[in-house]
Amino acid sequence: MDIGKLNSMVAEDAAVRRRQVLQPVGGKGDKIFPPTYPGEGRNNPSPRHVYERRRIKGADIWCVLVDSVQSQANRLEECLLEAIREGLAIPYVEVDFTGAGLDGISKITSLDAPHRVYDAILRDSLYNGISFMESDIGQRLAKAKAADASALLETSPTALLFGAWHSTGQGGGLGAKFARCLVSEVVAIDVPVDTTSNNTGRLRLDENGAEVTWRSGQNRVSGIEVVTSGRRTGSRIDPLGVLKGLERVKIFKSPSGWDVTKEGAGKNAKEAKPSEINHGNIRPSVQPLGITCDYLEHSFVLSFAALRRLRFGGAGKDIAGRSLLAALGLIALTEQDARGYALRSRCDLVCDRSASLEQVHPDGATDPIMLSRNDARALYRTAYDAARKAGFELSEEPVRLIPQEKLVAIVKESQRLALEGKGGDQDEAAGNDSGSGN
Repeated sequence: MDIGKLNSMVAEDAAVRRRQVLQPVGGKGDKIFPPTYPGEGRNNPSPRHVYERRRIKGADIWCVLVDSVQSQANRLEECLLEAIREGLAIPYVEVDFTGAGLDGISKITSLDAPHRVYDAILRDSLYNGISFMESDIGQRLAKAKAADASALLETSPTALLFGAWHSTGQGGGLGAKFARCLVSEVVAIDVPVDTTSNNTGRLRLDENGAEVTWRSGQNRVSGIEVVTSGRRTGSRIDPLGVLKGLERVKIFKSPSGWDVTKEGAGKNAKEAKPSEINHGNIRPSVQPLGITCDYLEHSFVLSFAALRRLRFGGAGKDIAGRSLLAALGLIALTEQDARGYALRSRCDLVCDRSASLEQVHPDGATDPIMLSRNDARALYRTAYDAARKAGFELSEEPVRLIPQEKLVAIVKESQRLALEGKGGDQDEAAGNDSGSGN
């Protein structure tokens, strides 16, 4: 593929897509562990995977979510950040914490901040001594709209590709908002499941196949509970042999530590079990977690129709800007293929041969496209040069910020409390964890 064909596709076609079959790196049929989510109801419900039935080749097939759209967006951005470190010129914003004296935090970028270029970490940092969103660059980002998205293309184009929302912007969150143009997801297909009819609060289906939620205290209804046929076992043998029923020695635990006397444990100490201080045996347990499947599928769609909603100031700049974003999306895909699909512990996947990309025409017809990692990088470099010639101010260096003192102060205090075993849990983020909108 050359830049001429990419320009033509972006201007006329519907999308480029791919459906890549994956298998566990341990071989077909090996057990993998998708993400778990909290169960419904009270009384510490068991974690579960996300099940759904999808229509595949005329049949309703049980599937499990292995990597969500939001998680995939984060992984693709990680791949782009690695490509930047290898010398690829992609505009982004960077907050440098190296002079702040924080443990384990050096630099955070618009590619790994949860809400991308509109994240609070960037908003609470300084650009040339001015609050970032009050600087010239920040003001352009705050005013950006689909009708003129040049500010994001020049500062952090991944925000246009994966979506972004300036939720604290004009009009109480009515500011800059961009839907994602790229959707990527990994799903396990044809997963063996067990069905029961007990009342534990997990996913159920009624007699017509619709989901039913049973909660504590509700009347029993006709339905089935769906859980994996796989099982996860757990146990631990304490090499010290610390027993649960200690008689002559008691354990006391407080936020600051533990001791065998209440006074030694510190303020607000309470009697505890060995397991509460991470000693003693853990009794064997069995949970319905982990799956096997016929195969896994990674679906990737880069929508040219979505890119065409973005404007950059005129016909020549519009096509150059859209093509740059399209090339960036193709870079993300090929980089992920090259770097692998090690998604989490015991969920390491590999491509089952190589599927080609498909050029999707407006009438739904498709043509195959072969694109290697080197081809994608070369295409992006050409699109980048074309965008600069069209008038975009693209820098090979990031926009560098430093954190405000108030931001450093709350992080330092949080780290101090964490080391002392004090403080509460982290606040739950409001809204979409990817900050991508949709």
